[in-house]
Order: sequence, then structure tokens, then C-alpha cells
Amino acid sequence: MPTHEQMVAAVEAYVAAFDRGDPDAVRDLFAPEATVEDPVGTPPHVGHEAIRAFYARSMQTGAKLRLEGPVRTTADTAAFAFSVHLTLPDGPMRVDVIDLFRFDEAGKVASMRAYFGPANMHKGGGDA
Repeated sequence: MPTHEQMVAAVEAYVAAFDRGDPDAVRDLFAPEATVEDPVGTPPHVGHEAIRAFYARSMQTGAKLRLEGPVRTTADTAAFAFSVHLTLPDGPMRVDVIDLFRFDEAGKVASMRAYFGPANMHKGGGDA
């Protein structure tokens, strides 16, 4: 099972790779048959190819991620709050998200679930 430090390092690598626009680096954090459910309730992206394609599309928006507080870990899971900052045609927007990463024995992300909804989307990108 990965350690707290390994899970935190994976979360930090995820945020950094997203901000660099590097879908290959994000994909490589995941196990080959991992799932990404973003947001929760939508059909999951399964496996490296689907996960890479999902992140490549997401990165094309120019969105940037900012961790909002420490990464919380227990057993094989890391939870972290972050905000997504992007500019839409009608102006800037901030989305407040909590992600859960469940890790496998090799320290790869086996599943990712993103928790956010319309109430977490803020026009103007400022604090709500």
C-alpha cells in the first residue's frame, strides 16, 4: 500500500502535469485499467487510452488547478480539495472540486472520482 507521502506526491504530480498540459504524465499516474468518474454520476473513462483522451480534452480549455488545503489520506485513498480556474467566452470561472484517488498496491491511481456540481461553479472566478 502506498504511504501518505507517496499519495501526496502523486496528487501534486497530477496537479503539476495538468497545469503543464501534459496528458501523458497524468495518464502515467493511473493503473492500466483505472477508472475516472468526473464528475461523479457520469459514465467513467476506463483504461489508459480513455483517461488520456479525457485529460487531453480537459487541458484544451486552458484550465489551471490550485490545491485548496492539504491532501488527506487514509488506507489506500487520498482526498483533496482544489479549484479549477478557467476563462469561458462570457468570462472567468472557478469550480470548487474534491477528488478522491484510490491507489493500488503498486502506488498507481486505480480510481478517481470528482465531486462537484452546479452549486460549485462560480462566475468571475472569485471567492463565493
